[in-house]
Amino acid sequence: MRRHTMFQFAMGCFFAAAATFTTADASSAPREVTPNGPGISGVYGTQPANSQEFLSSPDAIKSAAVSGAPTLIWQTLEHGEKVECLDCIAFVSPLLYDANPKNREIAAWWLRRRVLGVFGPGEVYEQTLQNLQSNPDGLTRSYAAYALGEFLFAPGVNACAISVLQDGDARVRAASASALGRLNSDGNGALGAAMADSDATVRLAALASAGRINSFSSISAAAALTTDPSSDVRRRAIEVLDALNANDTVTAVAAAAQNDSDAGVRAVACHALGTFGNNTVLPLLQNLAANDPSVFVQDQATIAIRRL
Repeated sequence: MRRHTMFQFAMGCFFAAAATFTTADASSAPREVTPNGPGISGVYGTQPANSQEFLSSPDAIKSAAVSGAPTLIWQTLEHGEKVECLDCIAFVSPLLYDANPKNREIAAWWLRRRVLGVFGPGEVYEQTLQNLQSNPDGLTRSYAAYALGEFLFAPGVNACAISVLQDGDARVRAASASALGRLNSDGNGALGAAMADSDATVRLAALASAGRINSFSSISAAAALTTDPSSDVRRRAIEVLDALNANDTVTAVAAAAQNDSDAGVRAVACHALGTFGNNTVLPLLQNLAANDPSVFVQDQATIAIRRL
């Protein structure tokens, strides 16, 4: 009898709590995400206008494109991603050659999403290819190379590979090497060849692209840069070899860890040796951990030892 009474009491507490929760929940129930009714107010209700999604009108796209204001251009073109406006193309395409790299990037992003007006004969993409190949101004050619990379369209690979190897302007060669990275291609060996370029900016651009593409085979070209005159190039080359786990370059990287005059280079070399996992470098790392003049290098050597 006592157990029955206790059970009744417990059930009574449960139903009372449930009633209280239901009442409180009803008063604070969330508003439907999409209220009933037509138009903007039907979708967003009383939500502030600056929090509502919108599509950019053709006039807004044209106005933003000629304004030169990066924030306005980005906002307008992003909200105009699916707006088909043939007239707008003539306003947006000049941004491919704008001095602001962000304007160039978003312009290519918007243009490559067009169904019509960009990739046909004589249209924007073909004009960009022609600018890279024959425009007399080096800066314009470099912007064309960057644009081809952002278009993510296969014909740009061959055009950029040729420019990496043949263009007389280092800005164009560097831009073309960067574009190959965006296009996920080594340009049939062009990136490896660019690593022997006379200009350090080209070598750096080639290394950056080598580290981002799916398949890079010119490991020996990257390894050769571990003795480059530029410490920035040496450091970046070792970082790429590290990222690619190119353990057959252990001799070159070990030499950099032991002999390079730049502490930053020695540090990344120690990290790469830890990645390679070759125990033959253990005595070298132990010596660096105890005796390198840079505490940072000592720390990196100690970490590498623990990874072996």
